[in-house]
Amino acid sequence: MTSTNARTAANVVLASAGVAAAYVILTTPSLRRLAFRGLQIWLGASVPGYLLDQTRQAWVASGRTRLQA
Repeated sequence: MTSTNARTAANVVLASAGVAAAYVILTTPSLRRLAFRGLQIWLGASVPGYLLDQTRQAWVASGRTRLQA
């Protein structure tokens, strides 16, 4: 088996496992609720953090300093 064939076979196996896991999660109500709740928490924490970091980086790149009170 060549390296390319091995990589293709591994990708097919991983894709099949992902589809099977998604099917089980989407057809089991308790797992579906858990997955959607985890997605809400992840998006609720990561998106605002990302936006805050981008704002900070833009401020630093603009060369401005903090205002003195």
